Amino acid sequence: MSARPQHAPLIQFPVVDDCLQVGGMPLTRLAARIGSTPFYAYDRVKLTERVALLRRHLPPEVHLHYAMKANPMPAVVQHLAGLVDGLDIASGGELRVALDTPMAPHLISFAGPGKSDADLSCAIAAGVVLNLESEGEMERAAAIGRQLGVVPKVAVRVNPDFELKSSGMKMGGGPKQFGVDAERVPEMLARIGALGLDFQGFHIYSGSQNLKAEAICEAHEKTFALALRLAAHAPSPVRLLNIGGGFGIPYFPGEGRLDLEAVGANLKRLLPDVLRQLPGVQVVIELGRYLVAEAGVYVCRVIERKVSRGQVYLVTDGGLHHHLAASGNFGQVIRKNYPAVIGNKVAGGERETVSVVGPLCTPLDLLADQMEMARAEPGDLVVVFQSGAYGLSASPTAFLSHPGAREALV
Repeated sequence: MSARPQHAPLIQFPVVDDCLQVGGMPLTRLAARIGSTPFYAYDRVKLTERVALLRRHLPPEVHLHYAMKANPMPAVVQHLAGLVDGLDIASGGELRVALDTPMAPHLISFAGPGKSDADLSCAIAAGVVLNLESEGEMERAAAIGRQLGVVPKVAVRVNPDFELKSSGMKMGGGPKQFGVDAERVPEMLARIGALGLDFQGFHIYSGSQNLKAEAICEAHEKTFALALRLAAHAPSPVRLLNIGGGFGIPYFPGEGRLDLEAVGANLKRLLPDVLRQLPGVQVVIELGRYLVAEAGVYVCRVIERKVSRGQVYLVTDGGLHHHLAASGNFGQVIRKNYPAVIGNKVAGGERETVSVVGPLCTPLDLLADQMEMARAEPGDLVVVFQSGAYGLSASPTAFLSHPGAREALV
């Protein structure tokens, strides 16, 4: 019988005296500092290190943007705004957070279907770049710009005729609510010129959460080729080319890390021809999860040990209402465990196989299913790793009216 696959080694948070260290302090002290459980903690040093890692491996010509939807906590966004080259937003609420940072408005881009007239008005007045998702949105933006006396800055979000293979979530190829079908873009570009909009370029995003460097490299080749074809129809020189992101992180047993060096080498090979054909273009990679996920932990406290027909349950004060993704109810087809430990006794003297559940009255409230951990008692702290992206903001926090979770940048 083959051994069960294990989670990828997690070395971003040190362990001292068998206690996890987050933000340079023992987890127990951090819990006392925050004042209550459950909570999310994001380590600012780890965020800074991740940006530095990308800078080392990506060509210097590539601009790095943070996709705020991964984690819109204002303190996190403020920190990253000082490290990256731009911000990408997906709602009017995220726009307000982005505009509170030092990031220049023209380095903020606004994507997402269904932008309201109020969203468009705020974005146009602020001077951010609108990634147009449809011809109708283009016409509304033009009309609002005329009312405001401001020429909207626009890019076309393209729904490509290919997808990012092996991606956790496919954002392009086939019918999609995102972007304009590639074959319709030339006609739209002509209309942008006729409307007198300030054309910036293209946003081409084909998928997310991908751990296969070869798939990302292939998508980059196809993205550049598509952009060069469409540029021939542009009403003015292409100044911005957002090629999306899609860089994944390992969440589940058996998953390995993305070969970032290979992705960077491929971009270095492709860029000279792109920059020759599109002189002055700003090539952007937009990353969210890859920047923040591994810098965050979710922490909840054991309320009770419960044994049911031989199975041990750790009942905690946290759950799916704070961390839907870890419960397996945020896109998983077959539920798999996020990496998790007893944070104040990582190795522990005694080990056992347990299930970690929350206080909600539903069997879906499961944070870890039959995982080996140190033996825990009431008061001990359960830590779920890889929790810096799509955590609290992607969870049904009002479900069953339990208390919310705090967030802290440490």
